[in-house]
Amino acid sequence: MKNLRRSGLFFFALLLSSIAFAQTTQKRNLYTFEEFEAKLKAAGKEAQILDARLPEEYKQNHLEGAISFNIENKGDFEKQSAKLNKDKPVFIYSIGNGRSGVLAKDLRNSGFKDVTEIPGGLSKWIGSGRPVISTVGPGLSKDEYVASLKSNKLVLVDFGSKYCPGCKKLEPTIDSLKTEHASVLKVINIEAYENKNLVKELGVIGLPTLLIYKNNEVIWKKTGSASKAEIERILAGQTL
Repeated sequence: MKNLRRSGLFFFALLLSSIAFAQTTQKRNLYTFEEFEAKLKAAGKEAQILDARLPEEYKQNHLEGAISFNIENKGDFEKQSAKLNKDKPVFIYSIGNGRSGVLAKDLRNSGFKDVTEIPGGLSKWIGSGRPVISTVGPGLSKDEYVASLKSNKLVLVDFGSKYCPGCKKLEPTIDSLKTEHASVLKVINIEAYENKNLVKELGVIGLPTLLIYKNNEVIWKKTGSASKAEIERILAGQTL
């Protein structure tokens, strides 16, 4: 009888855990980009737009109406969140959905009722051609970019940002490839947020994004993490 009771309690606890996980997951689910834009537009002046990146990132490029909301310091979070209205919709973004996800969770735990993240973050926003308030120039033109690709080698272009954790993690791999395959590979590093027009024209909607060109034609493209072995397989499969 005791075993049955224990089993019943175990399964009941498991059920509660599953429900809680499902609710958390449901809250974290991101809208499609179109749904997000529609919701932001519908919110109008009620929208509270938060930039979860560093202040220096915010200064370079940010959404119109957004405020810099640094989540690095707990004291700053409490002070800034106290200025917001918990009953009005909150829209959050970072480079992708890393820091914005942390901030969204903190706000929900603090009693904010309607918190939404930009799906894909600022990377997708800019790459999709949406407008930002910017203090940096347009960067390379498409013609200048194409000219830089001219080479008798394969060309690896790395679109990233010094503020992007995934990009920093990829740096040693790119540096190693550049050194070890110098005879057959040219490497170009592009700071995405200093080249917004180019990012838009090439459809770079996530960071890091890698492209390999052969004779000015893209033969491989990947957004996100890539291993050295994966890239070397692409290089090995090409005849220069």
